[in-house]
Order: sequence, then C-alpha cells, then structure tokens
Amino acid sequence: MRVWESSTDAAGLRFAVVVSRFNQPVCERLLEACSGQLLERGARPGDVHVAWVPGAFEIPSAARVLAVTGRYHALVALAAVIRGETAHFDYVCRAVTDGVREVARDTGVPVAFGVLTTEDEEQALARAGGREGNKGAEAARVAIEMARLLPRLATPPREPA
Repeated sequence: MRVWESSTDAAGLRFAVVVSRFNQPVCERLLEACSGQLLERGARPGDVHVAWVPGAFEIPSAARVLAVTGRYHALVALAAVIRGETAHFDYVCRAVTDGVREVARDTGVPVAFGVLTTEDEEQALARAGGREGNKGAEAARVAIEMARLLPRLATPPREPA
C-alpha cells in the first residue's frame, strides 16, 4: 500500500489570502487567525499576501488572478456570508463555493475554503474565535497541508529496493 503524508510546516511556502470586507469584524478575526497560523507554522511575513475584496462573491475572481501568477503555493479564501431575509444568501454561497472550486481545479493551486455560511452573526462570531474555534486558523492549516501534499502526489511512488 502506498500512503502519501503531508505536513503542516509552512517554511518556504508562499500564500495569498483573499478576504471579504463585507461582515468585516468577523473577517478581520478570520484573517488574524489565518495569518497567525501561517506564521506560527513557519511562513515568513513577506510570503503571506492579503487581498481584500468587497464581498464573498468577488473572492473567486481575485483568487483566479492570484493563482495564475504562479507566485503562490496555496491560497486561502475567507469570508462570512450571513443569511438574510431573501434568497441572496443562497446565490452568494453557491457562487463563492463553485468559483473557489473551479479556481483550484483549473489552476492546480489549492484554495482552502474559510468561508463561513451562517444563520446569524452570533454563529459567525462563534466560528471566528468564539466557542467554535476559528475557521481562519483551520483554513491556514488546510492550505499548508495541500501545498505540501499535491507535489508529492504528482511524483510517482518509488519501488522498494
């Protein structure tokens, strides 16, 4: 059996974080935890770049532009989409989810999904440093692991000697 292991060592890796300004108090908490986790795990401050976009809907466009530059080993998408009284929530959630998936699929650059989709602001705050932890930190760890794992998957396994 061949098993590919990953690592959560960010040393030597470059990251771009695309973060929404909409619901900014929540998104700032996500970004703080994300960048903190990347740095704690060995990324240099100069290797973590942040792009603020107006809202979650705009994340895929910015992520695609960043991914195709070839400068980054992984991207992180951060936002908080909070349900309102209309179907707008459903359309935004679908657009950002599909868009981020397509960026990762089309470019081969992993995009960690740190987009909160919650019923209310209380749930969002609980997932941005409250009782539910911080999804920004979780997304950072995912980005690191995928940046380390994908190149290993592309290398053929060595035969035992």
